[in-house]
Amino acid sequence: MAREYVARDPRTGKALRKSNVKEDSDIRALLPLSGTWEVIPKSDIMKLASGELDIIELPRAVGGGFARRKDGIRALNRVFESDIEAAHRILLDCLDDDHDSIRITALESMPSFSLRKHEGLIRCLSDRLMDDSEEVREEAMTSLIKMAPVFPSGCEKILRRELRHEVEKHRKSAFIALKSTSQRWAETGCLHIDELIREEDVDLRRRAAAILRVLTTKGGAEGWDLIGWCLEDEDAEVRRRASKTLNSLAGAEPRIAAILVEVAMSDDDASVRKSAIGALKKLNMESPRVSRMVIDGARDRDYELRKACIGLLSIILSGTELRETAKELLRQETRMDLRKRLESLSTDLEMEGTEEQKNTFLAPLEYVPDEDESAPDLKIVSSIKKGEHHKDKLSRPEGEGGT
Repeated sequence: MAREYVARDPRTGKALRKSNVKEDSDIRALLPLSGTWEVIPKSDIMKLASGELDIIELPRAVGGGFARRKDGIRALNRVFESDIEAAHRILLDCLDDDHDSIRITALESMPSFSLRKHEGLIRCLSDRLMDDSEEVREEAMTSLIKMAPVFPSGCEKILRRELRHEVEKHRKSAFIALKSTSQRWAETGCLHIDELIREEDVDLRRRAAAILRVLTTKGGAEGWDLIGWCLEDEDAEVRRRASKTLNSLAGAEPRIAAILVEVAMSDDDASVRKSAIGALKKLNMESPRVSRMVIDGARDRDYELRKACIGLLSIILSGTELRETAKELLRQETRMDLRKRLESLSTDLEMEGTEEQKNTFLAPLEYVPDEDESAPDLKIVSSIKKGEHHKDKLSRPEGEGGT
């Protein structure tokens, strides 16, 4: 029976926690492309894969046709449980085969087969990523993208090397693998990003900052620290990418977001401040820290930030305090649209507004319905309003005369 793989933190040796608790029952993404290998009888798979048979004829019940060695290699993940060990040896041999096409096919088969027995396969993957053949290296990159999220600690050294590779294809594939790994194993993602944002190579820091969005709600305190450090990076693009996390963080962790938004609001880059504004609107306006940020932002030199914060003043303040704050801001505001907004906030319309504005604060008059013949009581009220004296008529019984 193949030993089950346990993902461990390379620093502590402790088992890693999955970010997603959903069972990983769907392995279709790890399988080779659909083809003849799916219908090869299990009894013939290893004979084909090992080269013992060059070709076999498929039964008509499964569509007929022929299967060759490459089909057998792709089908190794389908062998009987009792044949796992032998199939594993065949796959290892294929990964070291002299022919490029066989090594490529073995790499196609590796991700799905690794779920049944993974020993030795990750080492072969590392070797194939340094293969002399470009086609083999490209297939190995594809396998790394598939296997890194399944074996995070096993692929940790490979990923660290590939992330810093000088060839763009290698580096790009490695970051795709890191993003997928981070979605499933937040601790591993934080480990790599923590190292990458310390690199002098600005391209590494930028690519790492772009992955922070994956860790916004899953990375915990370590992920929040990474966002904070990136918001203080000397490169504006790193800060921009890190600031893209603030909107999501404001919904998930508003207290932490408030601290980071405050940092971003004072940034020199307009894009960073724009992201901060979007996150600020989602924060709890009853928080004293957020209220102070809004008032301070209403005095900021940046027009867009002032506009957003002035628009929020009526949410955090009311009454005399709102009017006094608006009057104070009005003294230094030069933009006409913002001045109009502040003037409306600084005016007590109930006391200082126009007649029409004052009337809006008056209580509405009671509704008096129109005269209705079917409602005698209402008719009486209406008649009294017109000055018609019917008191005697109403008080005497019908038929009696007056004096």
